[in-house]
Amino acid sequence: MRHFFNFSQTIINLFWRCFFLLTLYFAVTSPNIILGDNATFGTSTTMLTTGLVIGIVAVLVMNYAYPTIHAWLYRVLVTERLRTGTILLVIVLVGQIFFITFVHPNSGFDSGMLLHTATDPSSVHDPDSTAYFSLNVNNLPIMLFMHWLSTTFHQTTWEFFDFVTLIFVDLLAIFNLISVRLVKRQALGIAMYIQAAWLAVFPSIIMPYTDAWALPLVSGYFLCYFAMRHQTLHPLVRAAAANGFGLCVAITYFTKPSAIIPVIAIVMIESLVALVQHKHLRPENLFLAFAFILFAGESAFYTYRYVNTQVNHQTYIQVDKTRAIPAIHFMAMGVYGQGGYSWQQAQAMTFIPRKQDKAAYSIKLLKQRLKQLGPVGYLKFLVMKQRNNTADGTFGWLKEGHFFLENQKPNNRGITNKLKNFIYLYGRHIADFRFAAQLWWISLLVIIAIGFGPQDNLIQILRLSLIGGFMFLLLFEGGRSRYLIQYLPCLLLLATFSFERAVANVRQLYAGYHRRVVAAIAADNLEQEK
Repeated sequence: MRHFFNFSQTIINLFWRCFFLLTLYFAVTSPNIILGDNATFGTSTTMLTTGLVIGIVAVLVMNYAYPTIHAWLYRVLVTERLRTGTILLVIVLVGQIFFITFVHPNSGFDSGMLLHTATDPSSVHDPDSTAYFSLNVNNLPIMLFMHWLSTTFHQTTWEFFDFVTLIFVDLLAIFNLISVRLVKRQALGIAMYIQAAWLAVFPSIIMPYTDAWALPLVSGYFLCYFAMRHQTLHPLVRAAAANGFGLCVAITYFTKPSAIIPVIAIVMIESLVALVQHKHLRPENLFLAFAFILFAGESAFYTYRYVNTQVNHQTYIQVDKTRAIPAIHFMAMGVYGQGGYSWQQAQAMTFIPRKQDKAAYSIKLLKQRLKQLGPVGYLKFLVMKQRNNTADGTFGWLKEGHFFLENQKPNNRGITNKLKNFIYLYGRHIADFRFAAQLWWISLLVIIAIGFGPQDNLIQILRLSLIGGFMFLLLFEGGRSRYLIQYLPCLLLLATFSFERAVANVRQLYAGYHRRVVAAIAADNLEQEK
């Protein structure tokens, strides 16, 4: 069993290095990080980005050159990191509330359809709405939840649903921080910094859709998993966590099915560890593990049954599930063009009546495309698609058709328009936003890249989760990094847990370089004395 375990870890590490090195390379070479004129987007960064870059360089130089500045930065950022991290998170939260208060535009694509149908009862008789939810049955649960929110709180505005999205996104940060406190308490400060930096460049809080709404569910079941593993917690707390795990997994399935891939990674790694350590497990630990599995399974089963019953017996909108788009359709779309959405194939799904015929049509297209590409061509296509899936640190911001339904070229009058200039397609500062978001994305990936070290099962779970996510997006519809949002909890936790090792590796590298420089100087001095 030990040989099988080691072999499996080798395979995981091999796939991880291949996927992650490509992701890091594509992020570093993204046009988002271009300073000045950008021929790709026809935009240009302003003095805001220039000032940001100069400020970062100045801080680094002063930290290196002036002991007083270094001591002050060390005290603020390291010694008092929990206080500083809390202050930064509060500042970001205030900024988020300010941002949504002034900017809450109507959106198009799927988000717009969901919100329109959920908040306007007359829209359920619209053929476009009934056709959309007949084809995209997977979006029916989230729409019904939006409708429940709308009727419960008597709200129909985009601003209200943007604030709901803000709550869900910030819940991810809260759950992640609790997870870090449980697993690696000394990393809580860096976890605060990483969460604050991400939230500061994440405008999807004004996009109420499954991407952002699935985030607290993913981070929630990770938190429950960590609590179950935490042996110092009271058994009743761990049992409650097991129930919470099943609850979150089941709701995740209805919200964003592909977001349960990390659950598969958890099961795989835990199973491999159990195969190796089963002889050393005490009876009481085996009993608790079996009980937690039962609790999680029972909770997931009853949650699934309840939600499924509610969806199947809903009377709000009439849908024809026989017209539902089969999963193979998304695989067929995933091998054409940029590997993303195909209007032509989507239209075909609308006009082909039966689900079996839709599947046959998609299989035909998939086979044709694979035959056309050939093995080498398909491999090249997958590499290109990995770039499209992961390079963009804005997570596909403005990449969907009809992203916003209003004028995409705001003027510079008033607070609202000044803010819109950072996130609208023809805004004056859109290149500044892209640069800042990409700088954060590259920094996160670099931390993970250099944070290698001794094998750790928790790190392997997060890596395997991301490998599964990368493979899913390569095989199915992808083509833009918006689909990576659902795996952000894995990335944020992985960067947090890798940071300490990354710092140690950098220090070790610097120490080795310093020793070589000292040795070279000594050799030169000895040569001159001769």
